[in-house]
Amino acid sequence: MKIRMFKHGRTIAVLAMSMILTTSCTDLEVELTDSAGGDEDAGIFTGVEDVESSLNGLYGDVTGQLGDQANFFALNEVATDETLVPTRGTDWGDNGIWRTLHTHTWSPSHQFILNTWNNLNQNVFRATEIIDPLSQATAVQEAEARFLRAFSSFFVLDLWGVQPFRNPDDAINVFPSVLSSQETYDFIKQDLTFAIDNLPTRGPSGDNNRATKAAARFLMAKLELNAERYTGSQGDMAAVISLVDAITADGYALEDNYFDIFKQDVDNETIWYVTAGVGNRIWNGLHYNQNSPDNGGGGWNGFSTLAEFYDSFEGPEDNSAGMGQEERRGWVPDASNANDQNLGIGYGFLVGQQYDDDGSALTDRSGNPLVFTKEFPGLSGNGEANGIRLIKYHPGDEGGSFRGHELVFRYADAHLMKAEAMMRSGGDATTMVNALRTLRGATPLGSVSEGDMLAERGRELYVEFWRRNDMIRFGQYTRDWEFKNAASVGDDTKNLYPIPVNALLSNPNLVQNPGY
Repeated sequence: MKIRMFKHGRTIAVLAMSMILTTSCTDLEVELTDSAGGDEDAGIFTGVEDVESSLNGLYGDVTGQLGDQANFFALNEVATDETLVPTRGTDWGDNGIWRTLHTHTWSPSHQFILNTWNNLNQNVFRATEIIDPLSQATAVQEAEARFLRAFSSFFVLDLWGVQPFRNPDDAINVFPSVLSSQETYDFIKQDLTFAIDNLPTRGPSGDNNRATKAAARFLMAKLELNAERYTGSQGDMAAVISLVDAITADGYALEDNYFDIFKQDVDNETIWYVTAGVGNRIWNGLHYNQNSPDNGGGGWNGFSTLAEFYDSFEGPEDNSAGMGQEERRGWVPDASNANDQNLGIGYGFLVGQQYDDDGSALTDRSGNPLVFTKEFPGLSGNGEANGIRLIKYHPGDEGGSFRGHELVFRYADAHLMKAEAMMRSGGDATTMVNALRTLRGATPLGSVSEGDMLAERGRELYVEFWRRNDMIRFGQYTRDWEFKNAASVGDDTKNLYPIPVNALLSNPNLVQNPGY
């Protein structure tokens, strides 16, 4: 386990930046540097010494956090109806840290909750140092820092409902203030307004790992779309539509050939990506015996999906040939179409018999046919082949699992945000939703309800960080799903995570969220 120390709030906190120590996990450590001038203990801040270096370091921190399979990703995806990490024998047991997310039985001492709280709030403070006038950032540098601060603050607000805040010149004996949900919303909006005014205009480009007007507008649209949760009042749906229209005007558009969007090539969909390696999105679900050309230990045989989520896609029960189903559900190669390019590994949802690149049927470690099943006996006690696996980034694509190209904001999401804003303001979203469905090879809908909209977002954006946010906005996060703890069903306090125990002890201005 890799442990390092960093400052957050008024205390020194320990951050364990590691994956769980099992054969099915990896870890990624992002080294942090502090180029701020002055004496923090005394509350003397003279600005960061090298703004561009500090900004690059902040991008690097965010990249590392988004590329992880635990922490931020787990809180937003594993805690939904879309993704679960079942225990298989002793693999992925990890003292229940994954299972409690899926069942909504987490506690204020959950390690992923603490790590994510520390990471996001650390990002906010580092961005604040860059933004401070003493750092003398250019308008563009400040706009990038404000975008990154807004992104981290958005998820602090979304996950916990409040935002602790520290000024760079606060002395060490001053506890961070705590912004209310409304204050945090206003704070994010102010940052994004500055960012939109000062960031460069850039359409589809290989440089979109840096912030642009389109990325800031995308996040502003997310903020408005979720405003009712944060402020008690519906956001400006006309503004959401206008923001998406401005993104479209920059040259972004829906792209066909769904799985090509997740390659590292420039496409019309990608508004913002991070340069994190995509290995965690590939290997965490694949079986140990599936091809792993740039990962010698094979797959990690963990992440899966529920049958009900798989069944929300249009297509036959058997996903083997990719025929008669919408493109987004993917396909599994068989003896007739396995080849070296796809390594015998399918796309999207992997179910049924799995094959090697020569078309031969794979077996599990005991020699039984490797047949991924929809059914689980439970969250524990599973065999090697229980559960449908998900894969959007493919190891056979150029760059393999080490390519630094993970999507965070993409145009199809913006397209659906506009459709939702139209629906929420009394309009008809059917034409827009059907434009996307037709492109993806799905049957057009006769009309679009809220349930249809949520389902469409799930089908388009699975494992792209947004499932929890979407389910809460549509009032479905506390509903029942397979293996959820019965006592958590209908418990709206689960719409927020608990403030970590360590944070409460270090900052008396924080108050624990209801229900914990």
